[in-house]
Amino acid sequence: MTLTRPLTHTAAPATFAEAAEHHLDDVFGFLLYLTRDRALAEDLAGATFEKALRLWPRFDARRGSARTWLIGIARTTALDWFRSESRRRRREEAAALPEAHEGDFVEGLSPALQQAIASLSAGEREVIALRVVLELEGEQVARVLGISPTAVSTRLSRALKKLEEKVRDDELR
Repeated sequence: MTLTRPLTHTAAPATFAEAAEHHLDDVFGFLLYLTRDRALAEDLAGATFEKALRLWPRFDARRGSARTWLIGIARTTALDWFRSESRRRRREEAAALPEAHEGDFVEGLSPALQQAIASLSAGEREVIALRVVLELEGEQVARVLGISPTAVSTRLSRALKKLEEKVRDDELR
């Protein structure tokens, strides 16, 4: 999936339908990047927009953009799913389940870079997705993640350093 439309997000949408239509690709792409599973990302995107529709009357454009608000809801939806899935796995005492199929959030990445991204933790992939791929500002990422802008910068710096080291190590082999 590639993002081909311009990333202008300053005007507040007049309706939920406008917000949903304008930011659907970003929300889906973010969820795909987190889950690395297209079907799961589709399900979580549906749940995200269902929640957002119910919460739309409480959306306040003065507190942040619709894009940031929707991505925050998507993040919460994904975290809830991961927690629920973890509890389900523990209850069933299942043996190791196959890992989710790795999906590409951005097409055209080298296999080495895709593999390096896949080896990062979910939190590291998340900050890269928000800050680098979706090009959210540091303060917007901080709002979505519920951390300080300084923590965002630190996480991003560490994640990018890990990526650089992993790609360099793969090239030396």
